[in-house]
Amino acid sequence: MRALSASHSKPSWPGVWQAVVRRQEFGIAVILLALTIILSLQTSTFLTGTNLFNVMRASSWIAIAAFGEAIVIIAGGIDLSVGSVMALAGLVSALTLLAGWGAPLAICAGLATGVAVGFINGVFVSRGKLPSFIVTLGTLSAARGLAFGLTGGAPVRNLPDNFVHLGQSNLPLGNWEVPLPAIAMLAFAGLTALLLSRTVLGGHIYALGSDETAVWLAGINVERLKITVYTLSGVLAAAGGVLMTARLGVAAPTAAVGYELDIIAAAMVGGVSWLGGKGTVWGALLGAMTMQVLRNGLVLSGFPTYWQATAIGVIIIAAIALDRWRAGHS
Repeated sequence: MRALSASHSKPSWPGVWQAVVRRQEFGIAVILLALTIILSLQTSTFLTGTNLFNVMRASSWIAIAAFGEAIVIIAGGIDLSVGSVMALAGLVSALTLLAGWGAPLAICAGLATGVAVGFINGVFVSRGKLPSFIVTLGTLSAARGLAFGLTGGAPVRNLPDNFVHLGQSNLPLGNWEVPLPAIAMLAFAGLTALLLSRTVLGGHIYALGSDETAVWLAGINVERLKITVYTLSGVLAAAGGVLMTARLGVAAPTAAVGYELDIIAAAMVGGVSWLGGKGTVWGALLGAMTMQVLRNGLVLSGFPTYWQATAIGVIIIAAIALDRWRAGHS
């Protein structure tokens, strides 16, 4: 009997492999690996430590904002305002820095900006019963206009070194100099993944995207849940914007223009279902890394910069088509 029970306790490696292959992150991980191999063979500079860390640094603020976007899409909505929120949050942090608030308070002011915009989005979507596409399209324009109005369209420069340090410095880990933004990206990924997979709120978010009526019948406050979802998206976009501003060392109203395209693409390429109810933060992270590796590879290969947006658009359409196909065969 002991031998029999021991045999049953052994892992079935074919079963484990099938479970891994079926995970949403597997496909994008394979694509990322294939891109890495192709680009490393095509150019001698891609696989250098400096370039790889630059890719991680450049994808960090997109990835952090994509975590919030993933939460909204999983809940059955969309947030088009993330790029404008990034610019506005970075600008608010920069202005408060120049006002003498100090880096910690300035960062909090930037994050509070994201909370405010996200809360407004959530209120109009939940209590106003307005489509999330329309609401966030409006706040995309409003937040961008506010960013221009605060400075008259002029960039804010001469930011303090202790703030710029957050985006430009590295952390020594053995023989490597790991960018601080990359570490922040992984930290946000871990925290957001725990929220979605290990908390009651995370379960409610997945349920909301799968069947909103069932969530309402279960006695869950749907309005409050939607407000929470959009507020989380706002604060994560703001965190990405503050980090981006620290990296650039300047805050401009024109910052992050069009980033909503990259952010949505990162989430959807990473397996977050357009239909709601499915997706993971780690998939969004892989999606953001894939988008940046592709962009970096196009630059290193001499691909014209102005064609990159076309490539990103094609990828978004392909991701949605794949999502539809997967939904029809699941």
